[in-house]
Amino acid sequence: MEEELKCPVCGSLFREPIILPCSHNVCLPCARTIAVQTPESEQHLPPLLHSRGPAPPAAGPGAGPGAGPGAGPGAAAGSAACLDSESAAGGGGGDHADKLSLHSETDSGYGSYTPSLKSPNGVRVLPLVPAPPGAAAAPRGAGPASSSLTCPQCHRSASLDQRGLRGFQRNRLLEAIVQRYQQGRAAAAAAAKCQLCDRSPPEPAAVLCEQCEVLYCAACQLRCHPARGPFAKHRLAPPPAHPGAPGGGGDGGGGKGAGGGRKLPTCAEHDLENYSMYCVSCRSPVCYQCLEEGKHNKHDVKALGAMWKQHKAQLSQALNGVSDKAKEAKEFLVQLKNLLQQIQENGLDYEACLVAQCDALVDALTRQKAKLLTKVTKEREHKLKVVWDQINHCTLKLRQSTGLMEYCLEVIKENDPSGFLQISDALIKRVQVSQEQWVKGALEPKVSAEFDLTLDSEPLLQSIHQLDFIQMKCRVPPVPLLQLEKCCTRNNSVTLAWRMPPLSHNPVEGYILELDDGDGGQFREVYVGKETLCTIDGLHFNSTYNARVKAFNSSGVGPYSKTVILQTSDVAWFTFDPSSAHRDIVLSNDNQTATCNSYDDRVVLGTAAFSKGVHYWELHVDRYDNHPDPAFGIARINVVKDMMLGKDDKAWAMYVDNNRSWFMHCNSHTNRTEGGVSKGATVGVLLDLNKHNLTFYINGQQQGPPAFENIEGVFMPALSLNRNVQVTLHTGLEVPQSVKQPKLPNN
Repeated sequence: MEEELKCPVCGSLFREPIILPCSHNVCLPCARTIAVQTPESEQHLPPLLHSRGPAPPAAGPGAGPGAGPGAGPGAAAGSAACLDSESAAGGGGGDHADKLSLHSETDSGYGSYTPSLKSPNGVRVLPLVPAPPGAAAAPRGAGPASSSLTCPQCHRSASLDQRGLRGFQRNRLLEAIVQRYQQGRAAAAAAAKCQLCDRSPPEPAAVLCEQCEVLYCAACQLRCHPARGPFAKHRLAPPPAHPGAPGGGGDGGGGKGAGGGRKLPTCAEHDLENYSMYCVSCRSPVCYQCLEEGKHNKHDVKALGAMWKQHKAQLSQALNGVSDKAKEAKEFLVQLKNLLQQIQENGLDYEACLVAQCDALVDALTRQKAKLLTKVTKEREHKLKVVWDQINHCTLKLRQSTGLMEYCLEVIKENDPSGFLQISDALIKRVQVSQEQWVKGALEPKVSAEFDLTLDSEPLLQSIHQLDFIQMKCRVPPVPLLQLEKCCTRNNSVTLAWRMPPLSHNPVEGYILELDDGDGGQFREVYVGKETLCTIDGLHFNSTYNARVKAFNSSGVGPYSKTVILQTSDVAWFTFDPSSAHRDIVLSNDNQTATCNSYDDRVVLGTAAFSKGVHYWELHVDRYDNHPDPAFGIARINVVKDMMLGKDDKAWAMYVDNNRSWFMHCNSHTNRTEGGVSKGATVGVLLDLNKHNLTFYINGQQQGPPAFENIEGVFMPALSLNRNVQVTLHTGLEVPQSVKQPKLPNN
């Protein structure tokens, strides 16, 4: 838990912590050190005075005990000490100290010349900028031109108002926990005794060896545990906190409750009012005067006690999940340590077997023996390295989760509703994130203890130089990794790419790519082969497809990859298809404009195929001579190409002249409608496969009733024309939302 109680700037336990708008905490003295302010008077100074002015005098011996640990020697340290001394004394200079001018490298313009210090945690601390010689002191009431403070953890910048750093709320709950933790640690350190002392009573323990798990006093540590030889790599740590001491993992009975002598917190804006309500909009406790006069009068507020209990319940529920994962992690660490021992034993067994076989062979085998031993050693080192890395990673996660759990438990013990609600949202999110880091598979060994190596010692002498291990336990391939940066969709086609994970030694003979039906149905195989890139055409528009891939070899089929979700285009973009068009059709304008070399009707199809959804496209009549009757509509891929569209049973069309139109299918004419086309006219085709009907438009007005109903299957846009007509195709259009009514003639 100690990591939760340390300031990110100075690296020490929090002193007078304040809560930043990003929910992180920082010491008040450290906040003064990292604040950045620019007075108005500096706008008229030469730039060099901002970054290279004379340094202020260093603090003398009487600077006071309040100097922040984040301040270094020199001007910055002296200034910080003065600031903290003012704060500790409670003098009237606190407001002025909050608004002292501090400059960042980017503010001055001469960052490379600005001296700076670094805190123990690596946070850059900028020194105070002195006033130019002879400059008059700024009036007390003068406000800064700009002032801000950057969070050292998330690097978010927070603006300061006229109150300066006092505008941030004090984290009283964290301050109380730090105080209790310090008391418990001091009591535990005093209670810990050396375990090797001959004196009676034993001397207090000074260090704990984490490897030996023994407490030593200073004298016994020098005598029994010197920092050399086999003890050189042992880690010595301070004595642990006593389990029953306050703040040391016990019940924490030393803390003061809200009614146990601690002063009830008052409103930051109204000193005489206690917190009584909780503003849900601002996520902060408020008083009645804030509701009546302040900015919270129109906000959603709830009772402080009710919100306190609700947030405590949420935090407790989240902690239960992290606690379960921590238990699993402890068991997993035991499993990994046992795995280390098994790997060591199996490795030794394999080495002994290998040496016995190689010693029985001739001198030529001796040279090969060294190569084989190297392979076994590399395999063992690889397994050991993987397991050690997994142990270290899991130990780090477990320590972080345990520290967070202990801190949250201390927070829950507090009886300060307003203080709890100040930090509860951030804590709940942190606990939830901590629980999510234990993803599926994180508590499973990455390697096994078995060495899948066998030596065949039967070959003849001439085969010795080719002697190598035989993989007797051939395994199925691992899970392929989908390369999301290469997966894409275009129109109604999808492209998927994948690869095998690194350090994968199992052979792969091919891959199986599966895709669902775009409507949440079952998966089906769409590709089987050795390639790692595949494009699937002819899918539905405006549909969501799920895709997955798996690998296979002679031992079997491996597990599926993660499922990737691909969305096809909402509307269809297509052109005329030159490969399926009649040879008399002439295409231009990137296959969007069609003409014909013959006086007879010839058919051309579009490049898109539709089987579901709603689709709309238009054809603009560029040329219309001698009153021909072109036909517009849809067709199957095998429609007859050398006669008017609609004369066979593979097409559904509307053919139109300059005065009227007809619908035609299987050479049957229906629904004669007045109104034709001319040069410059636009014919729209609406294919609604959700309602299974086809509708035509001329110049934006519906031409007759829906032309065809109960149509099902796969259809392609189609057109038939002769040399008297030229049309241009327009696609990717939105579906008409309403049908325009014909204009009535003027009386």
